[in-house]
Amino acid sequence: MRYRGPGEDAPLFQPIMRTGLRFYLLLAILTTVVAWGVSAYYRQLTQGLGVTGMNQPVFMGVYIVNFVFFIGLSHAGTLISAILRIVKAEWRRPFTRAAEAITVFSLPFGAGSIIIDLGRPDRMLNLIQHGSFQSPILWDVTSVSLYMLSSLFYFYFALIPDIAMCRDQLEDVGSLRGWLYEKLALGWTGSPEQHRRLNTVMNIMAVWLTMLVVTVHTVVSWIFGMTVVPGWHTAIIGPYFLAGAIFCGVAALIIVAAILRRAYHLEDYIKPVHFRALSIFLLALSLVWFYFTFAEFLTTYYGNEPAHMVIFNAKFWGEFASSFWLMVLLCFVVPVVILSNPFTRTITGAVAASVAINVGMWLERYTVVVPSLTRPRLPYGIGFYGPTWVEWAITAGCFAFFALLYAVFTKVFPAIAVWEVHEARERSIPEAIERLESYIPGMVSASEG
Repeated sequence: MRYRGPGEDAPLFQPIMRTGLRFYLLLAILTTVVAWGVSAYYRQLTQGLGVTGMNQPVFMGVYIVNFVFFIGLSHAGTLISAILRIVKAEWRRPFTRAAEAITVFSLPFGAGSIIIDLGRPDRMLNLIQHGSFQSPILWDVTSVSLYMLSSLFYFYFALIPDIAMCRDQLEDVGSLRGWLYEKLALGWTGSPEQHRRLNTVMNIMAVWLTMLVVTVHTVVSWIFGMTVVPGWHTAIIGPYFLAGAIFCGVAALIIVAAILRRAYHLEDYIKPVHFRALSIFLLALSLVWFYFTFAEFLTTYYGNEPAHMVIFNAKFWGEFASSFWLMVLLCFVVPVVILSNPFTRTITGAVAASVAINVGMWLERYTVVVPSLTRPRLPYGIGFYGPTWVEWAITAGCFAFFALLYAVFTKVFPAIAVWEVHEARERSIPEAIERLESYIPGMVSASEG
């Protein structure tokens, strides 16, 4: 038995059936950047971490910043797909696939940044063989690994119905792509029982991932917060990191959704109303982020502890002032100005604010990691850190590889969860009536009247 086609959603399958010159040009550019990053990493492997700007006492730099940033990006999938599934927010459906893909493709680069920072990848074996749960580092490895595995299963389960549709839409059944669809579809036929089981599994995993998303970034923050390093040792660092992760994750989703909408002509599915909803949510997150930032620095200033004030002054007036104030401008001033005005709260405005937020949040991670290491409690002199071209090349390679994986994915599988859109279309009218009746008792539908 074959799974019936998507009907009116057939246009969603057209991008994966044909590939144009612009797509190959994009792949060539991204592959070139990835190759540059790989060559830089080979140089680091053969010559050691001396080719980077890391030194004593600044033993962590751009790689750890990338680690925290990519883990933060991964929260987009959990928030939009899992959490909104739990609360039954129907407007989430056109974004779920895009958000889940961000999660799956960003997590390996977050985890990989730790391995790159070690210098020698074989040192990971020491953690496996001699690790102790007294160390927050092992907490982090465990939670991130569990989060990555769970997100991958959640992503794959949600793909199965659309993989079956791709299998039945493909004309060249004997091709490599046809074989891939046939194997990955796992014999899906679209029966009511299969849909019931799929929704049950997805709901259970949504709850599980919601718990994990809070745990993961809180544990990531504890790598810093459980130390006594000035600027890190604060109780607010857990919720502060979590709010920042969700903040940049939603911003990344807006950027990706706008690109998919434009590149694959998905205007009928990803509409301005969706961007307005995400923009308002992003505006709220900007205010939450600013609240945590203000609370943290006000506490530091009022306490006036000498070791912490050294970091405070370095960020506000010293060598890191340009990065710090640019972060405030990009993460708070720009999004508030753009997103609080209905006239600028457009798709273009949302994308502009989101780009600013992601650049600002990368700077935020930089101003968390580096300044505290340049002013240690131990009897070292004032440290200095400047990333070398090797670090920038590896960073650019990671971001290009992320974009490359995402681009290839959208050419092999639908960028929108077709089965979820189709399911919502079939259930939209009864659900709307039921929801209105819960707001206004005694209300009847037009057909009943």
